[in-house]
Amino acid sequence: MTQTVFITGVSGYIGLHCAAEALKSGYHVKGSVRSRAKEKEVRESLAAAAISTENLEFVELDLNSDQGWEEAVKGCTFMLHVASPFTIANPKSDDEVIAPAVEGTLRVLRASQQASVKRVVLTSSILSMMGSMKTGTFGPEDWTDAKDPQISTYTRSKTLAEKAAWDFVEQQSGEAPIELVVINPGGVFGPPLGKNISGQTMQMVDQMLRGKMPMVPNAAFPMVDVRDVAKLHVQAMTKSEAKGQRLIAASDHAFGFAQIAQVLKDEGYQGPSTRIAPSFLLRFLALFDREAKGTVGFLGMNPSADNSKTRELFAWTPTPLEQSVVETAQKVSQISGSR
Repeated sequence: MTQTVFITGVSGYIGLHCAAEALKSGYHVKGSVRSRAKEKEVRESLAAAAISTENLEFVELDLNSDQGWEEAVKGCTFMLHVASPFTIANPKSDDEVIAPAVEGTLRVLRASQQASVKRVVLTSSILSMMGSMKTGTFGPEDWTDAKDPQISTYTRSKTLAEKAAWDFVEQQSGEAPIELVVINPGGVFGPPLGKNISGQTMQMVDQMLRGKMPMVPNAAFPMVDVRDVAKLHVQAMTKSEAKGQRLIAASDHAFGFAQIAQVLKDEGYQGPSTRIAPSFLLRFLALFDREAKGTVGFLGMNPSADNSKTRELFAWTPTPLEQSVVETAQKVSQISGSR
């Protein structure tokens, strides 16, 4: 009997790649969307990538509402909780991002528990490990201080949502508690499936290609290819040794925005700039601009990641970032017409 995987946020950048990987691996996929209008887009995107959608179904759900979750998750063996609000800009109110992230995660876990789901794979971020660090090496045992006033609202939301998930799982009772695996991606690059380039990474690459980023911030992070992230999610559903683990999906060393721009310039794109913005300028702009304020906590960052556990557990060799960046740019320029 074909096992069913529930994927939240199936129409998103990572969610769509997870659906593709699960379908290719022979699973039945049930995906949540906020609007039925997304169904056609998802099917067309997967079909364009030569992936059959015969074993794909959709359900309209909202992470901010309990309605429909328990019924929707019935019969599912695995849950990939990928959906989460992502924005660089600090919102007017932290609750705009934090409440959906934390409450949405708990809503998914409660529904999974009620439906006797075997294992939940949660998409977190390396930001929940290294959000307070500037340099040094972080690993799966590290946690960001969610009370640090310097971190962005998004970093705080990922940290609090992941902590809430571990607390929920540890406090379970009953004969068949759900298992939890957390995947912590770095900065995610790689070509999108379909024609949707509204995500932050795609928008940044598009702006670079168009020459609309005259300067880049002085910040560097471990990065990862979206296709690697999707494969690790699907493998983590069944790998027994992955149970209860936080798994870093990111390069061991950091890549800066200027390096990314240089990769694009070397590929022949004229728009990208490798000029680094003075940090004092971004801090000044942060007084008036919410997006600038969201980047201030990242200034000067250049940490390394201990991804040895992920490499060993899944015999994983990360896709070279240069390849990810070039293939992202090729797809973005094809869709948007930027050169």
